[in-house]
Amino acid sequence: MSRRILIATIIGLLLALIPTSTLAEGFSDSSPPLCPPDIFYDTTQECMPLGPTAYLVDMAEKGITFPETPLPIKDPDPSLSEVKYKYAYVVPDRAPIFRTLNDAINNNKENIIRWISPGFNYVSISRTDFSRGKYYHYTDIGWMSGSDVVITTVPTFQGVEFIETPEYAFGWILAMFSPGGKAETKRTPGYDNDDYTGRYLEHQQLVQIYETQTVGKWDWYLIGPDEWLIQTAVAKITPRSGPPEGMTWNRWIEVNLYEQTLAVYEDRELVFATLIASGVGPYYTYPGIFKINEKEDLTLMRWLTDPDDAYNLESVPWTMYFDDNRAFHGAYWRANLGYPQSHGCLNMSVGDSHWLYDWAKPGDRVYVYDPSGKTPLSENDR
Repeated sequence: MSRRILIATIIGLLLALIPTSTLAEGFSDSSPPLCPPDIFYDTTQECMPLGPTAYLVDMAEKGITFPETPLPIKDPDPSLSEVKYKYAYVVPDRAPIFRTLNDAINNNKENIIRWISPGFNYVSISRTDFSRGKYYHYTDIGWMSGSDVVITTVPTFQGVEFIETPEYAFGWILAMFSPGGKAETKRTPGYDNDDYTGRYLEHQQLVQIYETQTVGKWDWYLIGPDEWLIQTAVAKITPRSGPPEGMTWNRWIEVNLYEQTLAVYEDRELVFATLIASGVGPYYTYPGIFKINEKEDLTLMRWLTDPDDAYNLESVPWTMYFDDNRAFHGAYWRANLGYPQSHGCLNMSVGDSHWLYDWAKPGDRVYVYDPSGKTPLSENDR
């Protein structure tokens, strides 16, 4: 079906919904006719741009077309999400690592190399043996019993690459805590009217934002014709036409702590965007201007200082340090991005961290900010 035929069909349906008395109100026999239904109104036409034509013109001025003009994006290479190892969550507070497979099978405690200490622990698995039960080889160390670990699936969420910088803002739906994991749109912004549309959007679904209205203390986003969502349901990115104010860069990584988003700019054009998970108090990711100073394709991340908050994460992929021990890295254990959750690092999906690792060079600028002003600027400001 052509675009013009589709528009005409939509207009026909809209006309059918408008009462005849409404169309006739204010008209006389000498009144010019209504303009033919179309997206645009030609001011030289001897007709009245009312009814469906006025609606379509209003939508077009907001950037909404029928059908919707898609974002200028393409999907990143899905192979970026592939990993070298399997990963397993360690279930008990203390789990033994045996020297050999036979030692693990026979529970030979004399040949326990070491114990995994209590905490949030993931190990990388390079080999398996199911001949006499389930046993996994903890990479380069030893063997563990399958009763002590749970193999996990690496989440495959990926952001989007841009062919050109989009004209309008956009964002990902955040509905992890909503009923059914979905967000329902409203016909008007705010909660005064019980006018939900019955249309539900999936968690992490990408939407365009055409208009913003503030109702009370919250912003509401127009994401389609007469479809509004509260700002807390969307992780928003507003594309820039140049670097942050006062900066002269042509290439940078930008992190919005309030929105939990990351945007990558090259030659002052948006080339990539995605969701992240930053540090949650007291382990904040601090705002500031930084540089990529070190890159590691695989690394161990461990925190044993506080027994109540300890973790040991093996073979963390695609790590890039930018603020002392804070880094971008793949978080194979993190299924839901878009919310602060980390110990200060910027968690990304494995595929997104791989994309960023391939793109970035040591010395590249990193601009981290919080437009809400709620994130402390340093440890001294907490």
